[in-house]
Amino acid sequence: MSQFDVLFEPLKINNLTIRNRIVSTAHAEVYATDGGMTTDRYVKYYEEKAKGGCGLSICGGSSVVSIDSPQSWWSSVNLSTDRIIPHFQNLADAVHKHGGKIMIQITHMGRRSRWDGGEWPNLMSPSGIREPVHRATCKTIEEEEIWRVIGDFAQAARRAKEGGLDGVELSAVHQHMIDQFWSPRVNKRTDQWGGSLENRMRFGLEVLKAVRAEVGRDFVVGIRMCGDEFHPDGLSHDDLKQIAKYYNDTGLLDFFGVVGSGCDTHNTLANVIPNMSYPPEPFLHLAAGIKEVVDVPVIHAQNIKDPNQAKRIVEAGYVDFVGMTRAHIADPHLIAKIKMDQVDQIRQCVGANYCIDRQYMGLDVLCIQNAATSREHKGMPHIIEKTTGVKRKVVIVGGGPGGMEAARVAAERGHDVTLLEKAEELGGQITIAAKAPQRDQMAGITRWLAMEIERLGVDLRLGTDANADVIRDLKPDVCILATGGRPFVDQNPEWGAEEGLSVSTWDILNGKVEPGKNVLIYDTICEFSGMSAADYLASKGSMVELVTDDIKPGVGIGGTTFPTYYRNLYEKEVIMTSDMILEKVYREGESLVAVLENEYTGQREERVVDQIVIENGIRPNEELYYELKSESRNKGQIDNEALFESAAQPVLSESGDGMILWRLGDCVSQRNTHAAIYDALRLCKDL
Repeated sequence: MSQFDVLFEPLKINNLTIRNRIVSTAHAEVYATDGGMTTDRYVKYYEEKAKGGCGLSICGGSSVVSIDSPQSWWSSVNLSTDRIIPHFQNLADAVHKHGGKIMIQITHMGRRSRWDGGEWPNLMSPSGIREPVHRATCKTIEEEEIWRVIGDFAQAARRAKEGGLDGVELSAVHQHMIDQFWSPRVNKRTDQWGGSLENRMRFGLEVLKAVRAEVGRDFVVGIRMCGDEFHPDGLSHDDLKQIAKYYNDTGLLDFFGVVGSGCDTHNTLANVIPNMSYPPEPFLHLAAGIKEVVDVPVIHAQNIKDPNQAKRIVEAGYVDFVGMTRAHIADPHLIAKIKMDQVDQIRQCVGANYCIDRQYMGLDVLCIQNAATSREHKGMPHIIEKTTGVKRKVVIVGGGPGGMEAARVAAERGHDVTLLEKAEELGGQITIAAKAPQRDQMAGITRWLAMEIERLGVDLRLGTDANADVIRDLKPDVCILATGGRPFVDQNPEWGAEEGLSVSTWDILNGKVEPGKNVLIYDTICEFSGMSAADYLASKGSMVELVTDDIKPGVGIGGTTFPTYYRNLYEKEVIMTSDMILEKVYREGESLVAVLENEYTGQREERVVDQIVIENGIRPNEELYYELKSESRNKGQIDNEALFESAAQPVLSESGDGMILWRLGDCVSQRNTHAAIYDALRLCKDL
C-alpha cells in the first residue's frame, strides 16, 4: 500500500475529518422514491461505498430545494419538505457506521429541467431564456420569487443538518439557478441581480449567507462550480477564477468542487462526464486554476479512474480531493482493494457512460459491467461468498461478458468451473466493439473478467467449438450456455447478404472485409455498432453515408455519448440520413445499387456504391440449447419469479436426473452487455 499512502492522508473540511482523499461526487442516481425520499435502495447504494472505504460521498446530484424545481424527472432527492429528515437519518447512520462521511448537493434547477411532469410548474430563470438540452421554456424569475428560493436553500440545508448529514454542496454547475445568474449567456437582467459581475454573483451570495445563517459556521457548506463554460458568450476560466475568489473571500465556504465545461447544449454536455474517447482528467487544469485563488480544499472529478492517476494528482498538489465517482459505480470497494494490495482486482471503469446516459434518459443509474451496483437492496453481492452446500461441476459455453461473469461468480462460490470458447480469445462482442475508433477501452470489461477467471482457477479452454457431445462428456451438474448470436443480415432477402451483396458491421470491424471506397451503412438499431462502423470506415478513407429508418442516426445512444460520435462523423464528412428504409440491393456492373424508400412519403431513391454494410442486430445462436434442452431436468427453463426476486432457482434444491441447463445473454435474445452480466450474477450467486 505504501505507494498510495498519499491517498490515505486524512484532511479536514471545516471541522470534519475525511479519512482519505477519495470522494464520490454528486450525481443524479435516479433512485429516490416515495416523492423523492432516500429509501432502502438509496441508503444501501451509499452504504456500500462507505463499506468499501470511500472517504466522502456527496449524494443527490440535482437535489431540489423548492417545490417548483421538479424532481420527478430525475427521481432526485426532495429537500423541500421535512419528510426527508428521518430518511436522511437512516442514510447518515448507514454511512457513518463504516467510517464514511456523507453530504448532499442542493439546488434549484431553474430552467434546466422539464415542466411537463410532477406538478407541472412554470420553470424560472434569470431572463426567461430557453434551455436547449431539455427543450425547456421558462419564465423570468421575479424579485419575490428570488427571495423565496433563497429561503428554500436555507431550509433545505437545515433539513440536511437535522438529518445528520455532514454537509451540503451548493450546485452552481451545469447551468443550475446559481450559475444561471452568473452567466452572461443566460442573465440579461438590468436590475440588482444582473449586469455587472458583482450583481450577477448576488443571488449566489445571498443563498450562501442565508444557508450559513440557518446552519451555523460549524456545518460544512461547499459549492460545485464550472471551471470554464466553453462558450464564447459564456464564462471563461478567468471569469470563474474571479467568481471563486469572490466567494472564497467571504469566509463562508468550506470547499470548492470544480468541473470543466458548461452543459446547456448537447455538445458541451458530453464534456461534463467524459467518456472513453477523452484523455484522462482532461479538465484538471481548470480545477488547479481555481485552487490557485482559494484557501479551502478543492475537489475535482472528471475521468479519473485508477489509483495511479489519483495518487499523481494529489501528490502534485493540483487539488486536495480526487473524485472517483464512476470508478465507485464500477467498484465501490476500490479503496479497500488498494489498502489490501489488490489493485489488480479493482473492476475499473471503462468510460462507457452507460450509467450517466441512462440517467439522462430518466432511468436509474446502472453500471455496464457491475450488476450489483445499486442492487444491494435486492441482495446482489459485490463480494461473492463461498457456498456452504454441495460443490457442483459447472460447464459454461461462451466467453463473452455473460459467460465470463457466470464463470467468475460460480468459481467464487467454490464450484468446479470449465469455460469453453470457440475463439482463440475471450471477449465475444466486446472484442469487436473495442476495434472501433475511440472504443478500445471497452476491452477493459473482459480484461478484468479474464484476470479474475485466471485468479480463481477456472478451467479455460479456448479454441473449443463445444457441441452436445463435448458437453455430455464433461458430465456437468449445471450447464450455462452463453453462445451469443450472429448478425441478422438475412432478415430481408432483398438485402442480398446470401449473394454477398451486403456485409455486416461485424465483418467490417473484425477486418474480415476490406473497407470500400464508397460505402452505404444501413442501421436499423441506431446504437453503437452502426456509428462505430461509420467512424471506422471513414477513418480508413471511405466515403460513407449512414442511413437509418429511425428519426436520426445514433438515437439509441445516450446524451453524453452521441455527441462524441457526431463530432467525429461530421469532421470526417460522413453523410447522415434518417427516415429511409433499405428496400433492396442489386448489382449493376461493378457497382451496387441500394434502393431506399422514405418511410413517410414512400418516395424512392437510389444510391450507387461499392459496398453496403448492414446493422440489423443479431439472431441468437440457439441450436446447441435446443439440442440439449430435452436432456436437462429443468428443460432449460429459468424460474422468472425467483430470478426477478433475486432468489435461488428452485431447481437447485430439487432432486432429479440430468443436468440443469440455463442460457443467458444474446443466445436468448438481443439485449446488451449489462443484461448478460446481470443475468449471470443473479443466476450464479446462489449456485
